[in-house]
Amino acid sequence: MAKKSAPEKSSSRVPGSREEDAWLSDEELAKCAPAETEKFQSPVPTRMVSNGEYMPILQTEKQKRVEARIEELAGSAAKKLGVSRRKFLVSTGGMAAAFLAMNEVFGHFFDVNPIEMFEPAAYAATGVPKNLFVFDDQTHMVRSSMLGPTVLRAIAQGPTTPGFPKNPFNPTGLPDELGGVYTPWNPALIGAPITPDMFHLVEYIKSFFFDSQTTVAVLSNANFNVITEPGGTTRPAKNIPEALASEILTGQQTAGVRDFVNRIAGSTRMLGHGQLYTGVGNLDFMQFQIDSFHPDSWKGYNIATAAKVDVDPNSVMRTWRLDDEAVAYPTYELIVKNKQELKRRPGFFNICVHKGLAPGPPDIPERGNPTDVPKAATDWPQLNFIIYHSGIRPAFFDFESLQEIRSGVLREGVPDISWTTQFAQLAAPFRNVYGEIGTTFASSVITFPTVAAHILGQLLKYLGDERIVFGSDSLWYGNPQWQIEALWRFEIPDEMAERWDYPELDKEAKRNILGLNSARLYKLRTGRGDEGDDDEHEHERRRLSDIYKPVPANFASLIPNDLKKLLEFPGFTTDNFSRMKEEYVALGIEPSNVRHGFIRTKA
Repeated sequence: MAKKSAPEKSSSRVPGSREEDAWLSDEELAKCAPAETEKFQSPVPTRMVSNGEYMPILQTEKQKRVEARIEELAGSAAKKLGVSRRKFLVSTGGMAAAFLAMNEVFGHFFDVNPIEMFEPAAYAATGVPKNLFVFDDQTHMVRSSMLGPTVLRAIAQGPTTPGFPKNPFNPTGLPDELGGVYTPWNPALIGAPITPDMFHLVEYIKSFFFDSQTTVAVLSNANFNVITEPGGTTRPAKNIPEALASEILTGQQTAGVRDFVNRIAGSTRMLGHGQLYTGVGNLDFMQFQIDSFHPDSWKGYNIATAAKVDVDPNSVMRTWRLDDEAVAYPTYELIVKNKQELKRRPGFFNICVHKGLAPGPPDIPERGNPTDVPKAATDWPQLNFIIYHSGIRPAFFDFESLQEIRSGVLREGVPDISWTTQFAQLAAPFRNVYGEIGTTFASSVITFPTVAAHILGQLLKYLGDERIVFGSDSLWYGNPQWQIEALWRFEIPDEMAERWDYPELDKEAKRNILGLNSARLYKLRTGRGDEGDDDEHEHERRRLSDIYKPVPANFASLIPNDLKKLLEFPGFTTDNFSRMKEEYVALGIEPSNVRHGFIRTKA
């Protein structure tokens, strides 16, 4: 709905109150009440909660049924346990009751049993196993001189995010599948402050290796290369030094973090992406990355202006597509020529490419359409193409995808979810193409579970559980444990699976997705499958602790000064011009002797 003009202030509105700041009229306010006055406070919201900018819809009949069922289950269980209903509702038993009620009303999406309402141990037993090998294929942090994208933290934290009272990706107040417009994805973030260091190194290590079950993480980076000119206008970068100065994290910084964590842990807990700058004008920089810090794999963005298609110093970089023989293929050729790196970095031939999260026109591969995947995969069978986000087109709020599912429009017999369905079907014949679910799963599992179920069902149907990989896209959304737990408990409803011929998302499939597939892509040990082992999972638990050592708890005190300088810690930061010059020199670019002006040629 269209944004309203501010209402005239009424004398009935107390200065500083939520009513004074609301966009709602007095007439609309008279039909509402503060959310905290709700008599029944469920572990999961059971009605739309407005932030005051839009008029909330009435509780739906299904939401009423969920609330009534939670209340019924909570009352019965609390009585049996001899505790108050309020105490029960804030326990793991209360959460189990909420999952059970949602399964009954909306369909079976979550793996939960009635016994879990009474036994915390039972709730934990159906949760993520302690022996699970988790490989997070897409993680992020920011150099310490930058703040990072707080707007992405807002979408995961919800309306308690300082500075973001409304959903930044749902400006018109559309309801999600369960009736909310700004439902938090990650409950652990509710009420958390926005701090300058929340995307920096110390928080990164703490979140992945202390607050979650992540075994190995790939640190990623971006190369959007948007340069802001004096006056506020923007343009693409013209050269690598200019681009690197604008990025939140470079490949060299990524490698520095990787090497530090692995050194203090005494094992491989981190891998690092090199930056996929395509085009003939960027080949020297690609070789520089290979020679200088040996990337474990590569990360690129079709939508990023990261392709230098000539050697003209004044031309800007542009977007690119996977199957462009003049732009992308020389870059693939350079990577393949450096095949000696495979001995040290077995994932060196893994090409990780962002596709999706780009609503609106044009519908082309440079923005994320997957039609460029088949030719690239055919022409370069020695490379693995890992398509990040599995091409999901909407940006962070999946209302459009839910509408597509409900529309009845099909693509080859299944609901047509923009770009993701097309990607899964196009990629099906190619064993060297993988679907990654970073953000795609996070943005749908809590707010649009039907979308999550269809996406996972289609990826399983066309790629199989051996070609889907897990990425959390955090730190953007807080530590990744909530996503790991959500995926482990998530199930595709039987009725949906039968209707659309989706394979079962069983425990073995989840183990593959959450870690084992990526372990094969990067040739990492997981401790599984040794001959003569009677209890494979117990063996895995024992061997994982031997293979992957813990990061020391005093890691912050071990950060060396050279890494602090590389990441631009406060007090260690060099200015942009100094940094650009260092990177310019490191590239081996020779200075120009061209003069500008006039010279005399006649007596």
